[in-house]
Amino acid sequence: MDKSKIKYNSERLGLIAGTGLPMFVILGFYFYRKAESLAVFFDSISGANIISELVSLCVVPNLLLFFVFMWMNLLKSARGVIGATFIYAMIVLGLKFL
Repeated sequence: MDKSKIKYNSERLGLIAGTGLPMFVILGFYFYRKAESLAVFFDSISGANIISELVSLCVVPNLLLFFVFMWMNLLKSARGVIGATFIYAMIVLGLKFL
């Protein structure tokens, strides 16, 4: 592996990227919806009782991130993305059944 790729091949990078990307997607929904504030946006989402669905939908781009890391042969980073996706899955299960 090329030395320039070694620093990008870490589980920490994959975990940070896999955790941050869904947060940016949620912000994208906020800007698309043009709510008055984040509080109003999350109040409307919680009022409609679709928080778990929103989080599930926002994790989908992690699949693309995972395949990019796999294509670039950054397997440890891809493993971190999978770990972040499992964390989000536990959050969705908690929101859905608690």
